[in-house]
Amino acid sequence: MADEHISLDKLDLRLLRALGDHPRAGHLELSRLTGTSRMTVQARLERLERAGVIRGHGPYIDLPAAGFPVLAFVTVQIAQGALDEVAEGLRGIPAVLEAHATTGGDDLHLRVAAASHEDLQRALLRLNRLPSVVRSTSVIALAEVVGARTLPLLESVERPAPARVPSYRVTPKDDRPR
Repeated sequence: MADEHISLDKLDLRLLRALGDHPRAGHLELSRLTGTSRMTVQARLERLERAGVIRGHGPYIDLPAAGFPVLAFVTVQIAQGALDEVAEGLRGIPAVLEAHATTGGDDLHLRVAAASHEDLQRALLRLNRLPSVVRSTSVIALAEVVGARTLPLLESVERPAPARVPSYRVTPKDDRPR
């Protein structure tokens, strides 16, 4: 992720929305969807990627459909100063999808997926065997109420209009003989 922070404008949000709605669209299709030129779309996407706003173009994987219907959220307390060691151990547990260092009574919050409750138990036992893990607590998710999303947050802030954007114009085909 880049250290550069950029200001997003309304065109950036239109482009991000179009990319989210049509993840396989190319630059030409995105230009049609956003009403801007292909070169503007390409330049904006490159700028957003360089700044780390767009971090990848991989597929969204539905874990239950892929055979991992059990989702748990796990809080972990670790020995003081052992974050790097525990992070390395967590990377070795495939069931750990995400791990975030946190403030408060717990040191880490994890998102863990498994094929069954038994597989979840095995992953939790493996987690608890890491030398610097002091304690963990897990809760199993029953249903997804709001899926992972970012655009509503980005769109909730008033954004400036782009300074100057060449428009993409669709001209009707002239059927008159020449």
